[in-house]
Amino acid sequence: MFMALSLQKKRNEDLSDGQLIDDYLLSGKLDSLGILYGRYIDLVYGVCLKYFRNRELSQDAVMDIFEKLVTELGKHKVENFKSWLYVLTKNFCLMKLRHSKKDIDKVINIEEHAYLFMENDFRMHPVDKSDINNNEVLENCIEQLKEDQRNCIRLFYYENKCYREIAGLLKMDEKKVKSHLQNAKRNLKICMENNDEE
Repeated sequence: MFMALSLQKKRNEDLSDGQLIDDYLLSGKLDSLGILYGRYIDLVYGVCLKYFRNRELSQDAVMDIFEKLVTELGKHKVENFKSWLYVLTKNFCLMKLRHSKKDIDKVINIEEHAYLFMENDFRMHPVDKSDINNNEVLENCIEQLKEDQRNCIRLFYYENKCYREIAGLLKMDEKKVKSHLQNAKRNLKICMENNDEE
């Protein structure tokens, strides 16, 4: 019996994400879902830690997100599980922050850190593109930015600094940091689009 279960688990671990989703949706058993979630648990924990900046809250959130996954997965047609899970995790964190911002003094203040809602969507900004072919173009475009814009972009995206930290490091007002980031993103977008056309 134990041998049969071990073989089944081994077979399940060899399945693709899509096959594990199908297996879970057909059988309703959590084994396949557990294996699938296990593949990306570090990603989920990392996203939670980024938003909550608290290990215990992030660990609790990892468990809560698995429970949410049990009900949500059947409601959506998921083609890229990793991307879908990232969005699910991010939305979970943002909702949790909204509901508990008065009670949890260790988490990020949402009003002060509005960039969580505006700046970090990896699909929206050129600095977040992971396409290897764009890396050299992106670096060239970043080098063409004005110094303040270039510094803000590098600190925000590559070193994961928040507005306040950047303002402190560069000795400038937070509003200036926001302005430099917005202008830098716009200039990068134009620069990269021009490169695409060439």
